[in-house]
Amino acid sequence: MSASILVVDDDKAHLSMLCTIISGWGHKPEGVEDGGDAIEKVHEAPFDAVLMDVRMAKVGGIEALSRIKEINPAIPVIIMTAYSSVDTAVEAMKIGAYDYLTKPLNFDELKLTLERALEHMTLIKENRSLKEQISEDGQGSGIIGRSQPIKELLDMVKTVAATEATVLINGESGTGKELFAKAIHTGSNRSDSPLVTVNCAALTETLLESELFGHEKGAFTGADRKRDGRFVQADGGTLFLDEVGEIPMPMQSKLLRAIQEGEVQRVGSDKALNVDVRIIAATNRDLLEESKKGNFREDLYYRLNVVSLKIPSLAERSEDIPLLASHFLAKYAQRNRKKIKGFTPGAMDRLNRYSWPGNVRELENAVERAVILTAGEYISEKDLPPAITGDSPTVQEEEIQVGEAFPSMGGKPLHEVEKIAIRDTLVRTGGNKSEAAKILNITRTTLDNKIKKYSIDLHHLEE
Repeated sequence: MSASILVVDDDKAHLSMLCTIISGWGHKPEGVEDGGDAIEKVHEAPFDAVLMDVRMAKVGGIEALSRIKEINPAIPVIIMTAYSSVDTAVEAMKIGAYDYLTKPLNFDELKLTLERALEHMTLIKENRSLKEQISEDGQGSGIIGRSQPIKELLDMVKTVAATEATVLINGESGTGKELFAKAIHTGSNRSDSPLVTVNCAALTETLLESELFGHEKGAFTGADRKRDGRFVQADGGTLFLDEVGEIPMPMQSKLLRAIQEGEVQRVGSDKALNVDVRIIAATNRDLLEESKKGNFREDLYYRLNVVSLKIPSLAERSEDIPLLASHFLAKYAQRNRKKIKGFTPGAMDRLNRYSWPGNVRELENAVERAVILTAGEYISEKDLPPAITGDSPTVQEEEIQVGEAFPSMGGKPLHEVEKIAIRDTLVRTGGNKSEAAKILNITRTTLDNKIKKYSIDLHHLEE
């Protein structure tokens, strides 16, 4: 990529040499001999980076840097300094210099530093462009991506949003299904009305019915007042059913009726209430396959699956990793009041090569951790989680290594393998079901159902 570089040095011979070298790298250098001229140039034209000497006859590099950052805070400024003025360079870094190089220059180091600065500037521009694009689309969803799968998905979201169609969003955990649900609602004619979310996996069957449909006072123990359900709260707007595949079978028939008839009944009431609600549902399960197994109503599946959106895993949109990482870095650096310029090439290479089984959520958590741990201005490999750098086993691998190794699973029925895996994981977590569900990558409700299905005695796990 050809970039516009402003080179500032009052040594004419050195200035000419730098412009020649930078031009040879495929960029467009423009040279000036004083900091005052540099300030004027930045006022007049947009540059991708500035390479500037510290000591100059009229306006020095420190003063020019301060003025340039006032004009354009985002532009990376690389300072050149002699060994005797390293303290001045450190001062420049505090003001906002991107980096500094000592004279005589190592041109390989100069090229690498310049490439990093330009990559930093490119990510800033792409983030800005993407935000403008999202704003123009009327989505305001916070969806970050430039890969072809995401572009196609955003086009689909824009098309579907303008309709009243029920939408089923399918994707692995951590892919951002709720963000796409918000984008559909925001782009719809219902955007002035509420978007109400229900996590279907977090509630028992009784609580879920009350949550969705509401209840009358005294309908059950603890119902000390009448309460509207989520359907009524979402009247005129959108109801987002997250983890819809976890809804128990008896509740599925009630949900189907509510969607088909457009009416609900509070628990403990005989009166039907009319509601005007658009349904968006999300799941990480194959509901068609679940319906064939008898775990999900086939008629409910087809009622939800009017329009289907498949969210790609992060591995399927790996082109977005640098942009997402930069976005999360800026977010958590600001939140933790830290000045971090970016990632070292080694750290970014690790991020790009990792498989991301936890998808975007895992990437966000990894970057947040790195922002908190780093003591420097760049996130390096040592700041990343061990699972990403390969320095130690993943959490799951560590769990397997505790105690005796698993016995061979070859030749065992799948249900028996599942039972062993669940019981062994519960042993290793000391009976902590939330932690076990996390390791097994299933919801707490699903784990409770499987414990009941396999009659696993939590009081005798050590036997």
